[in-house]
Amino acid sequence: MSNTDSFVEEVNEEVRRDRLYGLLRRYGWIAVLAIFVIVGGAAFSEYRKAQATAKAEALGDAMLAALTLNESAQRAEALSAIEPQTPASGAVLRLMTAAEQAEAGDVPTAVQTLDQLAVDGSVPQIYRQLAGFKAVTLQGTSAPVADRRQAFEAMAQPGNPLRLLASEQLALIDIETGEAQAAMDRYQAIINDAEVTSDLQQRALQVIVALGGEPDLADDGSMGADVGTTQDN
Repeated sequence: MSNTDSFVEEVNEEVRRDRLYGLLRRYGWIAVLAIFVIVGGAAFSEYRKAQATAKAEALGDAMLAALTLNESAQRAEALSAIEPQTPASGAVLRLMTAAEQAEAGDVPTAVQTLDQLAVDGSVPQIYRQLAGFKAVTLQGTSAPVADRRQAFEAMAQPGNPLRLLASEQLALIDIETGEAQAAMDRYQAIINDAEVTSDLQQRALQVIVALGGEPDLADDGSMGADVGTTQDN
């Protein structure tokens, strides 16, 4: 490379350097600000996570402290006094409170707690459905048959996650009212349902046999062992 070429290259390099420094002086603050935003955002995110963790731990500690009390009525009172952090945690607290109220023998108050939860639009739907189901089952035969049947029929509709349990309750109402064949038909439908759990399937088989019926088993005989056990019992 000639001296002229070397000189030109040095000049070009100096020009580029001057331009870079000029850009940094003009726009360097943007890079600094971006760094502060990124670092600050990460720090704030970590702070929020720490706050959420602390709140969750405080809620768990309060629930455990309430559950260590000796009497159900005391546990119910302590649970109801806890301030929830989210609608979901509030729903869980109310379900637990209702369970302790029922355990203490205060079924009307437990049903009231569940009924209020069942119509609370701020909580996830599954909690409302569970509260409604539990409220009806808690009342038992003290509630009119027609009211219980209407409530469980609404819950037994397709798409409801509690529909099979509601169908089981309808079958029990059929037995209560002397409609044994209707009960067996409901239990058979439960057995044939693709979403039935093994425990519910076993209960359905046992009740059909107890009522003097014979379950219509799957063609592949997959439930044969269960039925054999049921009949032996």
